[in-house]
Amino acid sequence: MLIGNVGREPDVRYYDQDQAVAQVSLATTERGYTLPNGTQVPEHTDWHTVVFFRSLAKIVDKYVHKGDKLYIEGRIRYRTYDDNKGMRRYVTEIYADNMELLSPKKAEPTPQPANMASEPPVNNQTDMPF
Repeated sequence: MLIGNVGREPDVRYYDQDQAVAQVSLATTERGYTLPNGTQVPEHTDWHTVVFFRSLAKIVDKYVHKGDKLYIEGRIRYRTYDDNKGMRRYVTEIYADNMELLSPKKAEPTPQPANMASEPPVNNQTDMPF
């Protein structure tokens, strides 16, 4: 389980028969604190690569953006490959099984009628109850 912030826009790729895979960089931060003896422990951030498949990847494509806070449940996977220079590379990824968006929805501005937007409010004395 991870709770963190999306570091950049998701990388989503579609393939056979409208299937999708999405990758997200997720930052998790352990807050700094002070030990009882006065020693300061600094804040520490770890970066995780989270991989989403099929319908979850489509949801990521539609709703997840840089800066969003996510709750992720998944499995950790390790893999290796040889790059184009023949160097062995090691990759650690989280394969997401479940995701919840924790960022509040962005409020859409309420449209104002065109004639009301540019005119100042009028104080009409006839509307007073006395």
